[in-house]
Amino acid sequence: MTDIQRIRNFSIVAHIDHGKSTLADRLIQLTGTVAERDMKAQMLDAMDIERERGITIKANSVRIDYPAQDGHTYVLNLIDTPGHVDFAYEVSRSMQAVEGSLLVVDASQGVEAQTLANVYQAIDADHEIVPVLNKIDLPAAEPERVKEQIEDVIGIDASESVMISAKTGLGIPDVLEAIVQRLPAPVGDRDKPLKAMLVDSWYDSYLGVVVLIRVMDGVIKKGDQIKMMKSAATYKLDRLAVLKPQMVDIPELGPGEIGVFTASIKQVRDTKVGDTITHEKKPCAAALPGFKPSIPVVFCGLFPVDANDFEALRDAIEKLQLNDASFSSEMETSAALGFGFRCGFLGLLHLEVIRDRLEREYDLDLITTAPSVVFKLHMKDGEVLDLHNPADMPDLTYVDHIEEPRIKATILVPDEYLGDVLKLCQDRRGIQMDLTYAGSRAMVVYDLPLAEVVFDFYDRLKSVTKGYASFDYQITGYREDFLVKMSILVNDEPVDALSIMVHRDRADSRGRAMCEKLKDLIPRHMFKIPIQAAIGGRVIARETLSAMRKDVTAKCYGGDATRKKKLLEKQKAGKKKMRQFGKVEIPQSAFIAALKMDE
Repeated sequence: MTDIQRIRNFSIVAHIDHGKSTLADRLIQLTGTVAERDMKAQMLDAMDIERERGITIKANSVRIDYPAQDGHTYVLNLIDTPGHVDFAYEVSRSMQAVEGSLLVVDASQGVEAQTLANVYQAIDADHEIVPVLNKIDLPAAEPERVKEQIEDVIGIDASESVMISAKTGLGIPDVLEAIVQRLPAPVGDRDKPLKAMLVDSWYDSYLGVVVLIRVMDGVIKKGDQIKMMKSAATYKLDRLAVLKPQMVDIPELGPGEIGVFTASIKQVRDTKVGDTITHEKKPCAAALPGFKPSIPVVFCGLFPVDANDFEALRDAIEKLQLNDASFSSEMETSAALGFGFRCGFLGLLHLEVIRDRLEREYDLDLITTAPSVVFKLHMKDGEVLDLHNPADMPDLTYVDHIEEPRIKATILVPDEYLGDVLKLCQDRRGIQMDLTYAGSRAMVVYDLPLAEVVFDFYDRLKSVTKGYASFDYQITGYREDFLVKMSILVNDEPVDALSIMVHRDRADSRGRAMCEKLKDLIPRHMFKIPIQAAIGGRVIARETLSAMRKDVTAKCYGGDATRKKKLLEKQKAGKKKMRQFGKVEIPQSAFIAALKMDE
């Protein structure tokens, strides 16, 4: 049993690549939580895909015992959070489970867009915030300028910032002392009925469902009968543990503590993130407020390449949804692709990660359709429909007008790239709302259509600013615009997965670009293939992929020209027949590549 005054719960928040996971590594290493021989870089990034991409996707927690300078030993519960805008939901969830945050800022780069977004989430959650300046050993570091910037842009006192280099370990003991001295202890009452928050849950093939909880009031012990308040399901606890990244069994968890339990939970859908856990016999009076549900912004279809894998895909999606509450799905069927799921994501990176996880962790082969956003169709009879998939577009004679989602995008960019960024936003039908300066960096606020941002806006932004711009957005609402559905025909057959909604003024150039791109992406066949873009019945662009040909006249040397002509005519007739019956195979990589727009 730990005295509640000796517990500190905190998360590490920062922009992408400012050193959250590396700082977490140093804290684990310095306190000896993990033996030196077991240490590896990015200790808390457990998934292969996180290690490969060098990013944090899931918020992970670890419990550290720290003997402080005042002679007491403190229990520190650390949650390492992601930095990407697509995983902001993970961050907001972790914030609810802790009382304080370490705000990590790169001393050479300064405050970035995601730094702002994440710090505002911490302020909303009523956190005590300790600024930490990382990478002060870099020659380009300017700690004094960055301190000023934190005070100007975020508005928190940065005079007491802790100076560290997470890579070399410089200043890490100061961070531990700052956590103990400056972050508040949790509040909770041991004698009240049990009230614990379900922070996260994941599926383990040996243990079943593992649930991460934060105890607010009361005590939870091994062998207790517990009840989930939302689903009203009851379980008996098999095992209670704390994460030191590996599980270490403990007899009980008191108020303010964070730990995990297993209880032979078979169904993943019984453990809803944000649920309240209490004792079955002596429940608490009211449930915790839980989390705001996340709103998916990008939709795409996931279909198994082999139709027999549909059940396996359904099972895998269910297990992933438990682990990632911001990912939603519903069944759909497609004429070309059979049965599959229409899935909602928080962004394109989120989509790629989920697709990779399904293919890796569950060994599935998937086809992904074109990502799209949700449009609102206002019909002439006054009905309003949500259009998730452009292929389902009804006849235009019944549609009065179409509305598309808009976002408010905040971009922080060094002065010399400002012109390129403004041009990029204008090209994407953006409306400028604000332009201010924080030091030598411009902060631009734009109103942009989400459909233009979804595909590759982020990639383009990074390339025109040589990687120096940072970008964050929130959804503001819907607005009417002149939108049309553009279909792509390959060999005169419409390809469902490639139909997209575009602005009428852009349709011709988008259509031409898609056809040119597909011409390079589709492998050549034995017959020639026309690739067309059409709006309704009108073709607006066309490319022709020439056939692969065998030189049938190779064996004719000398002799009459009519012999060669006869052979060529015969070949031509064969190609024509092939084209009538031939099926065109479009490789999976072509679908996503065709949609990435390079101006």
